[in-house]
Amino acid sequence: MDTLEPALPEAMKNQLNNQLHLLMDGIHRVLGTIEENQCCILNQFEQMNQQFRAIHTIAASYYLRTYLEPFTDHYATLATTVQHLSERRHGALIAIRRKDEIKPFVHSGIPINAILSFSLMESIFYPGNPLHDGGVVVDKNVILSAGNIYPTAQFYEGEEMLGTRHRAAIGLTERTDCLVLVVSEETGRVSFAIQGKLYPVQPNGLL
Repeated sequence: MDTLEPALPEAMKNQLNNQLHLLMDGIHRVLGTIEENQCCILNQFEQMNQQFRAIHTIAASYYLRTYLEPFTDHYATLATTVQHLSERRHGALIAIRRKDEIKPFVHSGIPINAILSFSLMESIFYPGNPLHDGGVVVDKNVILSAGNIYPTAQFYEGEEMLGTRHRAAIGLTERTDCLVLVVSEETGRVSFAIQGKLYPVQPNGLL
């Protein structure tokens, strides 16, 4: 399984550097406020939180696009699907094949063999659909199957308690180089797994 660590382009490095310096300035201001015993620093914390989310969105969007675009022409469709599912808190598990074969590691799926589309993805993961609890397998621009069961994580060492979808996403990416998109049914939180690791994503920053 290849180890992918795409280098950041110079323009993005500069953008992230500027955002990080703004965040550092905010931290120094808060430190000064604490030293001067001034009250209520909650607004400053919120401003820093917004800056950090902006930084995270820029980086996560870049890496996710870099990992996926060589392997599917439907990145925008996937991003739109995940955004809508997140807004509605419809859980989802979507594996996108890259170089390694996925089929030997998933089972019990129902063949779909249809061109990847937003409407089809939404219908698969609509609550009550018999397939919505399982995972989808995408190869290039085609949904191969839905309702798949993925292997569960074997090597996850994080402190966060993970649900079934997230453990399955990590498990499949421990065994193949695929990328798995996850939407939490409980919170609407979006993550992607690759190389056995899970990364949170701001859904409004995917496109």
